[in-house]
Amino acid sequence: MIKSPIPGMEPACRKDKPKLISTPTRGDRGRQKSAQQELKQRQRAEIYALNKVMAELEQQQFEAFCKQMQSQGE
Repeated sequence: MIKSPIPGMEPACRKDKPKLISTPTRGDRGRQKSAQQELKQRQRAEIYALNKVMAELEQQQFEAFCKQMQSQGE
């Protein structure tokens, strides 16, 4: 091995090549895509459930407001 006279300086041919990022195989990509789809479906279901709860709460608050306004008008 040839050592460079200046510490930290190596000849260009000795530079380490950057490691290649391993590309996922088809099976990995398929599983990843499937996992993403499942995540989206679960998030969508959670959003719909939350939306339903919030709509029900809003309706209850509206009805309570209407009753309060009726009782004040009487």
